[in-house]
Amino acid sequence: MTVVVGVDGSGRTHRLGEIAAAAGRPIVPVFFTTVDDLDTLLARARADGALVVVDDAHRLPPEALRRLTAAAHAGVPMAIARRPTIDLPDLADLDAAVAATGAVEQLGPLDQGALSVLIAAALGRPATASQVAAVRAASAGLAAVAEAVAADPDGTPPTLVSRLQRWLAGPGRDTADLAVVLALELDLDDDVVCAATGRDPAQAATARRALRDQGLLAPDGERMIPAVARAVLADLAAPQRRRLHDTVAAALLATGADPVRAAEQLRAARARTVAAADVYRRAGDRLRFAAPDRARSWYDEALNAGAEPAAVAAGRAEAAVLLGLPVDVDAATASDSDAARLAVVAGAVAASDGRAGRSAEALLSAGSPGPMLAVPALMAIGQPEAARAAAAGAGPLPLRRLAEAALAIGAPATALPLLIEAVEAYEQAPPEVMVPDLPHALGALVAVTAGDTATAEHLLQRALSAGLGGPAAQDRHRTLLAWVRLRAGRYDTALAEIHRRTGTPLPGRERLVLASLTAGIARRRGDIAQLRKAWALAEPVLARRAVDLCHLELIEELLVAAARLRHHGRITPILDDLAAIVDRLGRPAAWAVSLGWIRLQIAVVGEDPAAVTAAAGHLGRLDPAGARQRAQCRAAARWAAALTGEVHPDDVLADAADLVAVDLPWESSRLLGQAAIRTGDPSAARRLLEQARELSRTEGPADDAPPDAGRGGLSEREVEVARLVLAGRTHREIGSQLYLAPKTVEHHVARIRGKLGAGSRAEMIAALRSHLPEEP
Repeated sequence: MTVVVGVDGSGRTHRLGEIAAAAGRPIVPVFFTTVDDLDTLLARARADGALVVVDDAHRLPPEALRRLTAAAHAGVPMAIARRPTIDLPDLADLDAAVAATGAVEQLGPLDQGALSVLIAAALGRPATASQVAAVRAASAGLAAVAEAVAADPDGTPPTLVSRLQRWLAGPGRDTADLAVVLALELDLDDDVVCAATGRDPAQAATARRALRDQGLLAPDGERMIPAVARAVLADLAAPQRRRLHDTVAAALLATGADPVRAAEQLRAARARTVAAADVYRRAGDRLRFAAPDRARSWYDEALNAGAEPAAVAAGRAEAAVLLGLPVDVDAATASDSDAARLAVVAGAVAASDGRAGRSAEALLSAGSPGPMLAVPALMAIGQPEAARAAAAGAGPLPLRRLAEAALAIGAPATALPLLIEAVEAYEQAPPEVMVPDLPHALGALVAVTAGDTATAEHLLQRALSAGLGGPAAQDRHRTLLAWVRLRAGRYDTALAEIHRRTGTPLPGRERLVLASLTAGIARRRGDIAQLRKAWALAEPVLARRAVDLCHLELIEELLVAAARLRHHGRITPILDDLAAIVDRLGRPAAWAVSLGWIRLQIAVVGEDPAAVTAAAGHLGRLDPAGARQRAQCRAAARWAAALTGEVHPDDVLADAADLVAVDLPWESSRLLGQAAIRTGDPSAARRLLEQARELSRTEGPADDAPPDAGRGGLSEREVEVARLVLAGRTHREIGSQLYLAPKTVEHHVARIRGKLGAGSRAEMIAALRSHLPEEP
């Protein structure tokens, strides 16, 4: 007495044959039959002592099952085979009757040894390990499928296709719709499968069991056997497959599936339909701010699947801006909501291009929260009334905080805590809207004006650590961080950033920052060639006269570079534009001091004592509240006095120390140097020069380093002088750069000639070129 249990194709009939062959008695086979015929067969079995063999017991009618059960109870030897699911009480009774005095055999996937034998029989030669693995993966170990794919595990054998056609056209036709959905081999949740097939969960479970019994599903009953799935899909015409993709896409959307996961499922099925395109678009919209590069790929998928270009235009534009890619903003064919999004994108593009006025104009034309996003730009170009009106609109909390902080930008020390609040609100709940500039960047720019580079650095590092704003914003934050460190007297980051971004196409705003970095390093090194490069980089941007308040201190480096290069005609219009912005804001003291400080630095570079005195007098009439601005005003007066020969060393040192305290070390070194070369007291000059040199070094200590034999035995100071000689500087220019008297420079040059054994200046230049490697 034996019960053989297995799905279709697992070898039930083959196993029954083996049992019959080993029975050692007559065999009475029972297939589909009438009750009368069955009675005759059972009577014969009793008379002959035969083994009754019942194949596909699950297909017999209830009365036949009852007759067989009675015979089994009466002791008629019997071996039956059935599917795993028992869906009739009569079948359960027969199963119990046979199993009560016999064995139950469960046929599962073939093991490696059995598969090797089967493949060898099919191919006529021994199977390799890789062939066995490939067939196992394709067939899930089901005997009938393994035999069909033995010769080509990755293909779709016609015999398997025809077998599936018979399965699905016969008793399995009521599960055909579920079969084709599962054939897509997607990781669909149960509710999606139910929606796609129009079944409730109980009906879907029943249909899935039927497919498992039919041998279409892997042993876990959740996924379709890969070779079977290929065969099912191979039998679908192209229109049927498109309808299938649309059905699954609609089910994914209807059940609220995550659009990214849904899109991944449809892409795995190579779905290219309108419904699939909508899912791809939604996936792009979901990711456009968090992962703009992935979002762009989903928008491309949507277009390839037949989406209208206008439907993805806004999302693609937003992702492109975050990636720093060129954007063609055209809202002519967009819907109202997309037109508003594209207007915000246009505002962000204009801001990135360094056109704050254009940015504000575009943002004000957009719906909410566009006007609120325009507030920082409006304040930066000196339109406080319009800014206050725009800030009164609606918007997410981070944007409200940003607008509130921007309105206070006239007083940097007051605005900075508000900007920190905006940063925290943005990090907690980043709004899904294109922000022209993150609060971290604006906060850093304001913090520098407030004399707090530590906070500026902290805000930028927070943005970089969190990866906020996409690749373009990350580049901006890195460049601004390098500039902040430059202002604080640390130059390694600036040099690395210049190297990283040189030669990279940059929008106007970032071009300005890089030019400011380059000019700042060149100015501190006295490198005229680099100053020219910095000016060439910035001049096209400044020529547009689209300056704004937030970048005033960046512009300072460039205007001082212009003065050093004698481009005075370029300076006045920019200063006039900045002065007009400050005037429209009501001449807030902090920004008035910053503007006056630029005029002072330009006058100092131009060695114009009268202009220095005038700038210092202007600053002296201001009454700023901030420590940085007060330090600048006092230093300006001390600078003017020094240039007229009135040097009080202790006062100069005190004012220079105040500049260092507010993160202006380079300016402090310049003040000390100017005073040192104009005092008549040698002892005071040494004190001032020593402090100036310490503050002006762009690298490590120089004077105490031992001579380097590889550089002709020159000391570090002599190498500094030699490099400037090679750059074509006069003794006076070298002295100004290194805070040395021209006579001292002359002595250095004489010692250099002696060490190199040069009889003339030309020989010295040639020897220096051979001994000193080109400076990076």
